[in-house]
Amino acid sequence: MSKETKKEIESLSFEKKIEKAKELLEKLSDSKITLSDSLEVYKEGIKELEEAQKLLDEAKLIFTKEDKNLAEPF
Repeated sequence: MSKETKKEIESLSFEKKIEKAKELLEKLSDSKITLSDSLEVYKEGIKELEEAQKLLDEAKLIFTKEDKNLAEPF
């Protein structure tokens, strides 16, 4: 798999995780949600956001390495 294809897949995963977190936030905003359900939704939302943050950190590391490679003289 090429680096570009891998980045595209990770990007889609990131977007899906953010979208899922937004959906979960909407569920938490529902006044009819029970306390036990809200705790489960909250935990799932935190998990999605942590995974999205991990993807961002990995992307940052890749870009940092690429910048260093471009900045080094031949």
